[in-house]
Amino acid sequence: MPAEPAVQDREALAEIELYGELIIAAAAEPDERLSDDRIDEVLRASGSRAPER
Repeated sequence: MPAEPAVQDREALAEIELYGELIIAAAAEPDERLSDDRIDEVLRASGSRAPER
């Protein structure tokens, strides 16, 4: 039986990667919570981005 090709959902994989980066940042944070600025930094976000719908 031939192997089935792997199906990848690029958007889901990107979300999983970002979630992992947030977990790593949170584990390294001495305070209880990540600040909004630190979350933006980890997610490489900028204030100029339009919200997604």
